[in-house]
Amino acid sequence: MKLTTDGLIISEMNIGEQDRLVTVLTRSHGIIRAFVKGAKNIKSSKNAATGLLCYSRLDIFSGRDKYIIDDAVTQEMFFKLREDIEKLSLAQYFCELMGYLAPENENAEPYLRLILNTLYFLTNGKRSNDILKAIFELRILSISGYMPDLICCKECGCYEAEKMYFQPVSGTIICGDCLRKSGETAIETGMGVTTAMRHIIYSPFEKIYSFTLDNEGERLLERVSEIYMLTRIDKSFTALKFYKTMKS
Repeated sequence: MKLTTDGLIISEMNIGEQDRLVTVLTRSHGIIRAFVKGAKNIKSSKNAATGLLCYSRLDIFSGRDKYIIDDAVTQEMFFKLREDIEKLSLAQYFCELMGYLAPENENAEPYLRLILNTLYFLTNGKRSNDILKAIFELRILSISGYMPDLICCKECGCYEAEKMYFQPVSGTIICGDCLRKSGETAIETGMGVTTAMRHIIYSPFEKIYSFTLDNEGERLLERVSEIYMLTRIDKSFTALKFYKTMKS
């Protein structure tokens, strides 16, 4: 069976001297792991089009027990990310997280749209790395079934208060007045970061990148989103550790 679809290469591994095994986030079939024969031949169009972070139009043949990419045409390479080691490591973290959460053998349009748009903003530098990391983490968790409940304080139901706290274990918010009733660990986010988190998970996709915070707020949002992600998934990510090393 032949499948033609758009896809982003989120991981690659060399096989022998000429071939490559890639993991592709495809629009129509989610995560696919496929062999690319002759991918390392510099004369082959598949050389660049099946490299890491390449978004390509792919012809994929499905065999009995494996996929083979027969043809690939590059649509976007995000080349500038390779000039900045911090941005490149963050992009690789996005890919690693996507590989863990995105579905296999089903439509993955929301996932592909999220990572392509985030990589675009990461490339052009119009949003900070901290903001983009938080947006990506919270939104991918939300579309994967891990959306936090940020509508109101889980105890009294108030929408906003002078002091607001996020509870990463339950994925809920609680106001300062109700905090003493809860035995759960909580992080003070205030209304600014709380509003930003609500915006990321509840807004229509085309608006999720459109908000502002001061530098301190951006750092807090980044920290809170990462804590929630690690609490929910309970997995370590090699690329995240490398990114944090580059950032420091």
